[in-house]
Amino acid sequence: MKQYKAFAKVNIFLKVTGKRGNYHEIISRFMKVKDLYDTLEFVPKEETDAKVNEFKILGDFSCETEQNTVYKAYFALKAATASQKLEELMHKYAIKVTKKIPAFAGLGGGSSDAATYLKMCNTVLDLGLSNHELAQIGLKVGADVPFFVYGYDSANVSGIGEVVEEFNEELLDIQTQTPKIEISTPRVYKTYSEDFYAPIDGFKTQELKQTFSLEILKSMSADEANDLFKPALQEYKELKNHFKAGYFFSGSGSSFFKVRD
Repeated sequence: MKQYKAFAKVNIFLKVTGKRGNYHEIISRFMKVKDLYDTLEFVPKEETDAKVNEFKILGDFSCETEQNTVYKAYFALKAATASQKLEELMHKYAIKVTKKIPAFAGLGGGSSDAATYLKMCNTVLDLGLSNHELAQIGLKVGADVPFFVYGYDSANVSGIGEVVEEFNEELLDIQTQTPKIEISTPRVYKTYSEDFYAPIDGFKTQELKQTFSLEILKSMSADEANDLFKPALQEYKELKNHFKAGYFFSGSGSSFFKVRD
């Protein structure tokens, strides 16, 4: 069967705009990384697996199956559609994921995999769901999933990740560098909230939303562009050893990126 690409993303900027319950609201520019992606495909199950296992995922993962975003996406899709065809598909086939995007890296690998799986099922089973409907299902899996469902090269993402607005600009040639540091996003946000909390106002939000990514990278430093960089450095001091001039910080890390020379 066909292979599908699940692309990585970087956050050109990420600024906190406020809080909604236990969540931080943000404004961020997500940009696709065109040469870094996982691949997903359906592969026929062994006969024994087909009888025993409803859902089987193949791949090199750093978490249990129940924690896997693709597993969560399957159950979210099943709950939303009550599709018998979906259950039959996952009885006959396993989902194979070939990982290239590092985990715990701020590159959205898990979210991209979940979004790609939702789109694969929608296509293969002719479920007829719109991208908006798939994004709503994906949001139950993770805040970054809607961006990957829409498949934009560049977008302004706001709220807790559910508002995705395409931003028309040239896709930059992004180079990433990911140190082997497993970062906890909740821990970084907690430190931000306790020690660095300074949400930007609506005027600054509008200005950022209208500014091209290349201009932002030329005019802002790494900590100016990403509110999570300082709290991440405070919590994971070894990050300092990997930071190089000219690089920026993606999400809550641990990845750094720059535009290729």
